[in-house]
Amino acid sequence: MRCTFATVHYLLLRDMKKMKSLLLVAVLCCAGWLTSCNGNADAGKVAVDSVAADTGDVILAAVDRYLVDSIAVHYAEAELCIPSVTVVAKVQNSPDSVKVWGDFWVFNYNVVGDTLKMVSGGDHPGMMCLKKATDGTYQVASFDRVGDGSDFTPSAKRIFGSMYETFCTIQSRHQAREKVRAQGIAKYVKDNKLPVKYYQDFGWPAREIPAE
Repeated sequence: MRCTFATVHYLLLRDMKKMKSLLLVAVLCCAGWLTSCNGNADAGKVAVDSVAADTGDVILAAVDRYLVDSIAVHYAEAELCIPSVTVVAKVQNSPDSVKVWGDFWVFNYNVVGDTLKMVSGGDHPGMMCLKKATDGTYQVASFDRVGDGSDFTPSAKRIFGSMYETFCTIQSRHQAREKVRAQGIAKYVKDNKLPVKYYQDFGWPAREIPAE
């Protein structure tokens, strides 16, 4: 049965004794709490960036881990992978379920002297659904990716919904995207104490790794 206010109103009139239960169902349905990880960007949407601040790093760490373990391995092998993620939106559908829409990149590097030299990588925009595991960590349960070629635009519109224009803007801003990438490299280098100062794409001059 569709959860509409007209339906709820009819049921309330029919049986006033069930008022509390019906109101609870109506609130849950209309707020989107009963939705699953499937669906487009507008389904079950509570609020953009509604993920609690104290779980944000945990969720993004899970996204990075998925990109390294499940996406980067399909590219030419290298010594290390440093993902670069620009989040379009994060929505918490329930205490244990989070959706993340974003522009997800993987970059595989070899360490050559004081430089990270990119070997392979690519872009995989889309929506990830993460579930909370029994140990309290988050894991990517599904990944709805934007298609390639002629399927790119229709699939991006389906996945990002009302956020499609925002996604397009993010994709078109190369300098901003490169800044996010450089910051991610700086953090990785610091966390892993790598003796490198530069990163370099094939055929391009090396760039200095910024201070984090």
